[in-house]
Amino acid sequence: MRKKTGQNSGGNLWIYGRHAVAAAVGNLRREILKVLCTKETAGEIKPLLEKARRNAEIMKITDRREIEKNLPSDAVHQGFAALVKPLENILLEDICSLAEVKNECRVLMLDQVTDPQNVGAIIRSCAAFGADALIVQDKNSPEESGAMVKASAGTIELLPVCRVTNLSRALEMLKKKEFWIVGLDGYARKDINDMSRAAKTVVVMGSEGKGMRRLVEESCDETVRLPISSKVESLNVSTAAAIALYELGRR
Repeated sequence: MRKKTGQNSGGNLWIYGRHAVAAAVGNLRREILKVLCTKETAGEIKPLLEKARRNAEIMKITDRREIEKNLPSDAVHQGFAALVKPLENILLEDICSLAEVKNECRVLMLDQVTDPQNVGAIIRSCAAFGADALIVQDKNSPEESGAMVKASAGTIELLPVCRVTNLSRALEMLKKKEFWIVGLDGYARKDINDMSRAAKTVVVMGSEGKGMRRLVEESCDETVRLPISSKVESLNVSTAAAIALYELGRR
């Protein structure tokens, strides 16, 4: 059985922004309860609803003030907002099944990355560079939220997300399915350009500053570092994820 996760412990959430709402409307796995738009943006929303064969009655034309009542004070909504159900998560077994039918399977795992906007940006990079899934820990990662969806520019609709109780145990299960586990560590001796080749690979990234936790790092087959200038201590985790995923895809 798959479980749902979202804002307010499984409750509905407001998403906003042109790309986020358009992508949600086009994703038939996403249940949409209401779409708010202005007179200026209604012409964009209506064709999308028709194309997705959604009920046109969920669309309400209103003013920006009413839209903003439902959103954070700093939300940049562009005249688009939607009340939606959180997306369903996949199971770890689903990733294993996917790997059995693909020649290559690339997965990203996050250890204690807690900022929703960072996670959203990472999801966007996963979609851009062809990652097949994202794995996060249930208790140490943010639930789906409007800020996360906005930061992903709607690509959260494209990327399967798996939430697990224990990352180390998840990695051991993936190893049994012949995944090679690569941890990103700024103090690693090996450069990411020299990492081992594998058809099925998991890249593990820890939080900025703390990095991966000990048991998670010990579960990795190898650790690698990004070759950045000594003048810079570290990169934002979403930037580092984009570079790692690009390198993985290039190989």
